[in-house]
Amino acid sequence: MGDADAKEMATAAKKYWSAEGYTDGGIIREVDYSTQSGGLDPMFAGIKIVDTDTHITEAPDLFTSRAPAALKDKMPHIKRVDGTDKWFVGDRDFGSMGGNVIRKDNNKLLGRLAFRKLEDAHPGGHQIKERLQAMDDMGVYAQVCYQNSGVTQAGSLMALGDPDLALKIVQIYNDASAEYQQVSGQRIFNMAHLPFWDQKVLETEARRCIDMGLKGFVLPDTPERVGVPSFMHDYWTPFLEMCNDTGTPLNFHLNAAIDPNMLAWDGFAFEQTLSVVATMFSIGNAATLGNWMVSGRLDRHPKLKIGLIESGMGWVPFAVEALEHQFQEMLASKRKELTRQPWEYFRDHFWCTFWFEKVGPKLLLETIGVDNVMFETDFPHPTSLYPGVQEHLKDVLGGHSREVQKKVLQDNAVKLYNLPF
Repeated sequence: MGDADAKEMATAAKKYWSAEGYTDGGIIREVDYSTQSGGLDPMFAGIKIVDTDTHITEAPDLFTSRAPAALKDKMPHIKRVDGTDKWFVGDRDFGSMGGNVIRKDNNKLLGRLAFRKLEDAHPGGHQIKERLQAMDDMGVYAQVCYQNSGVTQAGSLMALGDPDLALKIVQIYNDASAEYQQVSGQRIFNMAHLPFWDQKVLETEARRCIDMGLKGFVLPDTPERVGVPSFMHDYWTPFLEMCNDTGTPLNFHLNAAIDPNMLAWDGFAFEQTLSVVATMFSIGNAATLGNWMVSGRLDRHPKLKIGLIESGMGWVPFAVEALEHQFQEMLASKRKELTRQPWEYFRDHFWCTFWFEKVGPKLLLETIGVDNVMFETDFPHPTSLYPGVQEHLKDVLGGHSREVQKKVLQDNAVKLYNLPF
């Protein structure tokens, strides 16, 4: 890994949530919580809704409270810098605590990424008891969760130059995730992180996570950007075989193979840039989809399961149809290696999610596949489907059969993540 790569990785977490998103400003949307806390709508009675993309903010003492005594002083910790709570490892700035725009009084902040201080945000962002109450109020039974800061991002941890410390940080996060599962009564399922800078350590930690009962891994689409071989390299083969054989899914959570920040015009205000970038991040998962389809990996690992998370569903028919065309026009020489067509690969290996969309869930479910679409809220992030979760679901799924509703809201997620209900 070169000096330039190390510098880029060291700043990756700091840029994870732009500092502009934590400046004063934004608009508070007043929420009549009495109309948003009625739980599951009678239309979906008997369905255990699984929200497949949410975020748990790492608690300030998550790492220090679990670290061995010899490492306590080296662990990630929170400092308040110019009024904003931020993660530090030693003197390295690892950026903000991540997005939470739901205020502690249940109102919602618009136009910013989060409240600057953790105590101003909804405690359900980082406390399990309060999170479960918020889920009950929204009518959500279970949540699949992802990190909310950059402090566990492997690329940034690699830049510490201390592999043992970096590994311990990842292990503590995964241990805490297993604890969340247990304490929540098997309702909150954090996706595991991996020390993918070392092949053998990666495989050992992956096996440990599977044995602990964690339900999936979150990975970058292009690990070569942090100095690790791409998924085309046999560096990954034992790990992918492990996931194939155990049914443990890979998740690509906006880790698209493009950088949408390059697509926004210069001169935009923060809110304008974020609006464009957020959309492009979602659609950018078409590159993730294409990479796996043309790689030959899905033929080598025929039971591999892949979640395309926080990416929406409306772009899927165009992307797969475009890949169908390219398979015919460009990949004739690969037909021995690529034994199926893109729609077959999609339906055998991929799951996508929707939240704000109306056209997709109303009109495209049959086209995409009723077995391949899941629901999410992105709680408590800026674009989260809050308030109005149950009303939105009634609107977009009300015209579908009970069987389809149950697949989209429960069964597809249960299948992908091997959930215990």
